[in-house]
Amino acid sequence: MESISSMVKYLLESKPFLLDALSRGILSLGNLASEFKPDIEKSLGKDIKETAIVMALRRYGDEIREHQELSVAAAISGEILMKTNICDFNVQKSTNLLGKLKNLYEMVNIARGDFLNVIIGNNEVSISVSEKYYSNIELFLSDEKVFDYSKGLVSLTVIFDGDFLHTPGIVSQVMHRFAWENINIFEIVSTMTELTFVIENRNSIKGYEVLQKYLEYMKNS
Repeated sequence: MESISSMVKYLLESKPFLLDALSRGILSLGNLASEFKPDIEKSLGKDIKETAIVMALRRYGDEIREHQELSVAAAISGEILMKTNICDFNVQKSTNLLGKLKNLYEMVNIARGDFLNVIIGNNEVSISVSEKYYSNIELFLSDEKVFDYSKGLVSLTVIFDGDFLHTPGIVSQVMHRFAWENINIFEIVSTMTELTFVIENRNSIKGYEVLQKYLEYMKNS
């Protein structure tokens, strides 16, 4: 059954920028309540006082901050590694492609620090690789259906010292910060101790600063 609280959560979660601002305590709750009031009244079919919406916003803000504090309870620190000149291919998944993916690891010199990440989805395969292999990958995929490709990308990897894998909220919080800075994410790759974002080269410095500030926040929380 819908309520003022459930509608407030729904409206906020459909607008991540507002959600982030609420968690930071930089929103005018009165102005936001006035903006949400018509939608909530329409959904509930009755008149609602703005003060009731403000109370729901305040409770949800406290709830978000409480979850964020819990999520950084573990001692988390790390370092950032940047790799430039990366390209990204999104390809239709096929039996033929899956059968030859192993050849990619023979093609790319990972031992010398070249970048390669392969993500296999339900219907698509994503290949992110050092740009110097672009022509090789084009030939490799010549008999496959390529949906999209991009060049001029960088990867930003956070190598964590703490228990990143079992600490809830880290990926979500970083993505919110990237969204706040209008940074588009092409790929996300995670392992037990690493979290990698593939973004456009023009956002590399800004993205690095976002991650650095986040690590400082985690360290001081």
